[in-house]
Amino acid sequence: MTPTPLGARGTARPATTHPQVLTGASLVLPTGTVHDSRLAIDGTQITAEETPHANVVDVRGHWLVPGFVDLHNHGGGGASFTSGTVEDVLTGIHTHRLHGTTTLVASTVTDDMDLLAQRAGLLSELAEQGDIAGIHFEGPFISPCRKGAHSEKLLRDPEPAEVRKLIDAARGTAKMVTLATELPGGLDSVRLLAEHGVIAAIGHTDATYEQTVAAIDAGATVATHLFNAMPQIGHRAPGPITALLEDDRITVELINDGTHLHPAALQLAFHHAGAARVALITDAMDAAGFGDGRYLLGPLEVEVTEGVARLVEGGSIAGSTLTLDRAFQRAVTVDGLPVENVVAAISANPARLLGMYDRIGSLEPGKDADLVVLDHQFALKGVMRRGEWVIDPQLG
Repeated sequence: MTPTPLGARGTARPATTHPQVLTGASLVLPTGTVHDSRLAIDGTQITAEETPHANVVDVRGHWLVPGFVDLHNHGGGGASFTSGTVEDVLTGIHTHRLHGTTTLVASTVTDDMDLLAQRAGLLSELAEQGDIAGIHFEGPFISPCRKGAHSEKLLRDPEPAEVRKLIDAARGTAKMVTLATELPGGLDSVRLLAEHGVIAAIGHTDATYEQTVAAIDAGATVATHLFNAMPQIGHRAPGPITALLEDDRITVELINDGTHLHPAALQLAFHHAGAARVALITDAMDAAGFGDGRYLLGPLEVEVTEGVARLVEGGSIAGSTLTLDRAFQRAVTVDGLPVENVVAAISANPARLLGMYDRIGSLEPGKDADLVVLDHQFALKGVMRRGEWVIDPQLG
């Protein structure tokens, strides 16, 4: 696999204007899979008609699926979205593009409010330029009982005025805020976010079943990495997981890396929520696509050993080193999920949540030419973003 050379800002070069036709693959569409297919691309978009003299790319024996969309990602390639320069962030973005993620939301972690506001300013510029799809604030409005890899001393209650500071700092590019909605101000902040078109996500929470239902009724629509950083299901205290799985208004994030979830838990979520309500995410940190070693996640030190990230102090899981191509392959080959269901969870569903399904999330005429080529074992062989090969399957 040969990555496309980077432009001056670290992103792929602009799409070529020469039309292309991808032939012979099993093409996954919203209506089902078409075998021995033909997909026409002109410039940056998928088209309904083939252009004469188009370049024909033979991908027979492969799968063609939409580019992956990651709602929850803290970095990769040795670079962090929570700290560092613009070039560092672009390095992380490009690392994930090489693994099929053509659209991602950059996630922060708990930090000082002023620093988070500064970070939002930097990331908002990248969102305005189209490098990222927006910003996800994970913390500081979370429960100290379920803090995971977040600094407890920097946590605070989700008072609406505080939440509003971060939303304003993002200058219209905030896409999601993770909240422990049972804390003081939680429900009012959910309502505030809904009013501003920002996803309110329930996570890092110690809420009861009843408190979770109240948050959903107030406007929460996402479960941040379901099963992780929340009370587990009890037969007398069903807790947040039960409420989140049973309500059709909630999309549940799942980290399918083999560490955060047992395959049976993943299958349980797909069974109860249905494929239309699952979003596969990475929750990746700097080490994704890079390697073992010591890293910083916000102000906390992390040790990555054999691909598993844990806090140096306390040993809590600290994000993941997952990339979405691995999540896709595992979902099909280990978890036994239908390819069409995995495509929905890794592309269409997150695109809908972001309000971007008119442009991305499926391989239909008029949409961006964002796609991934997988071999018969679902290993990544090619990546296209907006008509330009990030990884050309003919060169690999």
